[in-house]
Amino acid sequence: MYPTELETYEELSEQPEIMCRGGSIIVSPFGEVLAGPLYDREGILYAELDMSEITKSKVDLDVVGHYARPDIFKLQVNSEPQIPVSYGYSKSH
Repeated sequence: MYPTELETYEELSEQPEIMCRGGSIIVSPFGEVLAGPLYDREGILYAELDMSEITKSKVDLDVVGHYARPDIFKLQVNSEPQIPVSYGYSKSH
């Protein structure tokens, strides 16, 4: 189930269950499931999209537009290289 070239293949292949089975789904801007989910097989999902829903959905959650609240919501990007996985310690502390 796991690619044999994966560095941790032996450790993962001992796991009795699939840790992440992937899957595909199409969801509208309002959170409505339009197609899927599709698991454990290949396939193509199709859905009819209403592009006007994008604009309408921004009224519900407009965190960076007209109703922006920088006192509540702040997006900060750290462009420094990061260690993606650490094992119980941090080099920065």
